[in-house]
Parts: sequence; C-alpha cells; structure tokens
Amino acid sequence: MERLQTVVDLTTKHQHALGYGLVTLLTAAGERVFSTVVFECPCSATWNLPYGLVFLLVPALLLFLLGYVIRGRTWRLLTGCCEPGARTGCSRGPRGLLVCAQLIGAAALAPLTWVAVALLGGAFYECGASGSGVMARFLCQGRDFDCMDQLPLVPCKKAPKPAMQDLQMELRAQSQIIGWILIAAVIILFLIITSITRCRSPVSYMQLKFWKIYMEQEQKIFKSEAIEHATELAKENVKCFFKNADPKECFTPSRKDWKQISSLYTFNVKNQYYSLLHKYVNRKGRSHSSKSSEGDIVDPVLQFVDTPGIDTTSGL
Repeated sequence: MERLQTVVDLTTKHQHALGYGLVTLLTAAGERVFSTVVFECPCSATWNLPYGLVFLLVPALLLFLLGYVIRGRTWRLLTGCCEPGARTGCSRGPRGLLVCAQLIGAAALAPLTWVAVALLGGAFYECGASGSGVMARFLCQGRDFDCMDQLPLVPCKKAPKPAMQDLQMELRAQSQIIGWILIAAVIILFLIITSITRCRSPVSYMQLKFWKIYMEQEQKIFKSEAIEHATELAKENVKCFFKNADPKECFTPSRKDWKQISSLYTFNVKNQYYSLLHKYVNRKGRSHSSKSSEGDIVDPVLQFVDTPGIDTTSGL
C-alpha cells in the first residue's frame, strides 16, 4: 500500500512532465501505426509526392490545431473576446504576440514529434521524394540505368534489385539526417528560449516555487467554493420553484466581476499579485478594477497563472 501511495504521489507531482511525455509517446506510436498499417505508397510518378507529403504534414497540422483546442489557456483568452466593446480585454500588440508565441510553442510539441519520428522511419519521405522531379534529377546523376523511370517504383521494391537497394538506402539516409537535424534544432531552440526566459524572470527561484504552490491551492479552494456556492444556489432555486416561494438573497458575482478574473494575467513589480483573483480582491476597494495598469507586463515565466491544472514542481 505504501509503494502504491508513493507511485501516486510521484505521478501527481510530475503530472505536467508526464503529460508532455505521454503526448510525445502517443504521437510516436500513432506515426508507427500509420506508417506500417495505413500507409501504402502508390509508386506512381504522379502520386508519390502528394501522397507522401499528405501523410507527413497533414497529421502534423491536425495535431497542431488539436494542441490549440485542448489547451485551457486558449479558450480563457478567446472566450468573450469578440463581444462588442470587449476589444480592450483581448490581447493585442506585443502582449498578444507573446501570448500567441507561447501557445504556438506548446501546441507544436505533438506535430514536431510526428514529423521527426516520420523522418527517422523514412517511409513517408521515401515515397514523396521518389515522386519529385527535383529529387529525381539529383539522385539520378551519374547512374547508368533508366533511373528517372525506376525511381517512383523504389518504395514498392519494384525497381531492379541492385538499383532499388542503392536508391532506397540513399533516400532513407536523407530522411534520417533531416529528422535528426530537426530534433537537434528543436532541442537547441527550446534550451535557448528557456534559458533566456529564466534569466529575465521578474521573480526569484524560491518565490516562483511558492507562487506555483499558491496557484495550485487557490485553484483547489476556488473549485471547492464554487461547487458549494453553486449547489446552495441551485437548491434554493429548486426549493422555491416547488414551494412557489421567494428565494433568499444569495450573492453571486456579477458578469463584470467574472470578467475581471478571467482576462490575461499581467505582472507588476510594484504590486506583486499572485493571480487575477488576488489582484481583483486587493484592487476592488480602491478602483473596482483589476485591468492592466501602467507597468504591467505579460511574462513567459508566469504563464502558468493562466493555465488550469498547473504542476507545482515543473522546472523547479
């Protein structure tokens, strides 16, 4: 029982990293299934290129769009953004570009995994490149046999055997080299961006750790209180409906109040609020507003404030 509890605790602590790891694993597994079960190169000079590109890029595009859809931060920023008079609440200018860059980076994990694994496997690239006129001229330089006609047949192993092995090995080598270059480039870019972001962090390491713990607890308590309040309000309304009575007064935050805690979080060095709820509660008595003011910035290190279900140990 103690061992089971240890596993549960580790899973809870590292759920953010496990989530990314699971996405990567499922994407890689899905690519292998597609390349071995579904994919079948037509071995046609006309169809090889579009067929190979569709299997290489279209699933990556769908995974990229899905990455946007499943992120709570996307809908937090978009909900109500097109409402008349809501222009000031939407993220625009440099702030908007920064938020979009953060969302793109998070959504790009699965599609990049798909493309990298597909290139390392080589099947999609072999099919597409064998139908490309540019690649045919490059690969067939200095070859004696009718290479231009035989190249589209290489993925199906229908070309003359010695020539087929030669061309297929060259195509697979090219695919794997491109795949490893892509993986290395993504890792280096991620490392550079993460290092620069952390170096420019407006808060220290220990304060950031405390901040993530605070956000986790706030979200838990908010959900608990919301359930309790919604249950109480629902019970009162249902009871009054059946008893034909007037409801007791039960305060519910106004539409404006909900908007104040649903917008994009901005950090201010002078007033270090740990969340929009924290900012709203402290500013309510003075200005009745938690909107951005002078000196507020959107910082990549603090993007977890707008993300539900944060991990208190990720990156610490």
